[in-house]
Formats: sequence, C-alpha cells, structure tokens
Amino acid sequence: MSARLIIVGPPGAGKGTQAGRIASTFSIPAISTGDIFRKNVAEGTPLGQRAKALMDAGEYVPDDLTNELVRDRLAESDAEHGFLLDGYPRTVAQVEYLDGLLAEQGDALDVVVQLVADQDALVDRLLQRAQEQGRADDTEETIRRRQQVYQEQTAPIVAVYQERGLVVDVDALGGVDEVGDRIADALTSRGLPAAV
Repeated sequence: MSARLIIVGPPGAGKGTQAGRIASTFSIPAISTGDIFRKNVAEGTPLGQRAKALMDAGEYVPDDLTNELVRDRLAESDAEHGFLLDGYPRTVAQVEYLDGLLAEQGDALDVVVQLVADQDALVDRLLQRAQEQGRADDTEETIRRRQQVYQEQTAPIVAVYQERGLVVDVDALGGVDEVGDRIADALTSRGLPAAV
C-alpha cells in the first residue's frame, strides 16, 4: 500500500527524527526540500546551479524552481509508491502545484502529520540542545523568532489541509519512541497500514 504524507511542526518538535521513522515504517523516502537543494547544488545540475546562484545572493528560491526540484525528486523510482515531504509545501501556491502534480498521476495526499507542542517547552528543549552542542547563536530570542516565523508561514498551509480533513495533530512532547507510537496510531486510525 502506498502512503503520500507531509510532516509539519515547529522548530524543536523532532520533525527530522520522526520523518526518518515514518519513512522506514512505510518504506517510502523522506524528502526534505533542504536535502534536494543541497543534492542538486552538489551535483551541479541545471536546477541546482539556478538555486545556488539565488542562495549565494541571499535570495529565497522561488516557488517555480522549488516546484521543479520537487517534481524531479517525486519522479524518481523510490517515490513511486509514496513519500513523506518535509519542508514542502511552504506556500499556498506550492500546495496548489503539489495538488496538480499528484492529480496528473491519479494520486492525492493521504495525511498531513502536524507535530504540536507547547511553545515554551520547545524553547526549553532547543535552549538545552544549544547548550549541549555549544550553539551560542541559539538564544531564547532567536529561537522564539524562528517559532514565530514558522507559525506565520505554516498556518495558512495547515489551514488549507485542515479544510480538507487531512491533518492529524500529534503531541510532540515525550520520548522519541513515545511520539513515534502516537504518529503510528494516528496514521493507522486514518486507514494507513499499521507500523511494521
């Protein structure tokens, strides 16, 4: 059975960790737009060269280029039976593009997993991580700013998917296994196969 999923969550919610677990459970690739950019830049692909020029100039990679990179990645054989997108879509225009792309293949999204957690708890978690990893630039102020930017950017996208009944909220606080079990239960309740 295929699974076409998106994972969203604020900084510190453990999105990357859980994305890897979900991908492994469903034997689908976890696709991060950041990883796609880095891979294309490293390989010097035409799309990668365009993205690098923008990033080097301190510009955001525009929707059309991001969409092309995602289209190319989803066309790879490992994504034939599904995928987990992390970091995409980031704009409502990208949501619409992804809808069209999936519709061309006769597919649609199954579920959007939204990791939710108390903001203060996440700030504490990130401050602790910053201390452990010696990240002096991760101050409470910068962490709270990143949280705010996340809410501003992601809220409109989540709202679109909530209207469609695709969003499952999962409590992101707790141990890695505990949160992973909650995600597996949420996906099972939406008709996706139980975790193996």
